[in-house]
Amino acid sequence: MSSDHVTVAEEEYLQTLFWLYEAGLPMTGANVARAMQLSAPTVHEMIGRLERDGYITRASNKVISFTPSGVEHAEEIVRRHRLIERFLTDVLGIPWDEVHEEAERLEHAMSPVLEERMLAAIGDAKTCPHGHPINVGQRIGGVPLADVELDAKVTILRFENEAEDLLHYLKDHGIEPGMDGTITAKDENAITVASADGEHVVSMSVAETVSVKADPSPPERVALPGQLVLAKERYGR
Repeated sequence: MSSDHVTVAEEEYLQTLFWLYEAGLPMTGANVARAMQLSAPTVHEMIGRLERDGYITRASNKVISFTPSGVEHAEEIVRRHRLIERFLTDVLGIPWDEVHEEAERLEHAMSPVLEERMLAAIGDAKTCPHGHPINVGQRIGGVPLADVELDAKVTILRFENEAEDLLHYLKDHGIEPGMDGTITAKDENAITVASADGEHVVSMSVAETVSVKADPSPPERVALPGQLVLAKERYGR
């Protein structure tokens, strides 16, 4: 199959693989299955198809790598997704916690003309509304909010998990990218960020999915894989 004929299903898998790559998580079929909430046999079949079509390779330890064609397609679909989210939020006024699923529906049918118009409409915006760079490769390093100690200063960088129910939770609790604050309380269950708008309390499981810049900063680490999959029962505990 020509790489110019990537299917919608393949794009969805390439997007998920790129999301794992950006998050620093192993690109494996098991992590794809967890992220997409699909059965192992279903994922195994599609991973095989991606390999046959020349988008990925698999090592003997089952770790997946992109081919040049695969990473090109993955970066493009991710870029379109984030561009659409920014356009929907900034130009059409749709709340940022409601645009992820809408962008999922639109990203596969976006024409070059529409993409060019959207880019002009969003001006100099560099990230999607959830803090991820529209032009991939410009990601700023951060640490999980859950790791930050009491009295540290933080700037919210991005939400690593864009499951819509989690985005609703974060918006309802007043947490959004770009917000500056101070950690004023923390225990094993919750962490409190005080900003100019007041105090914002989120559960520690949610704080695992929020990347921040902190001063002083804890050591950088990859957020726990279990917190980066679409398993909504984990949120708000």
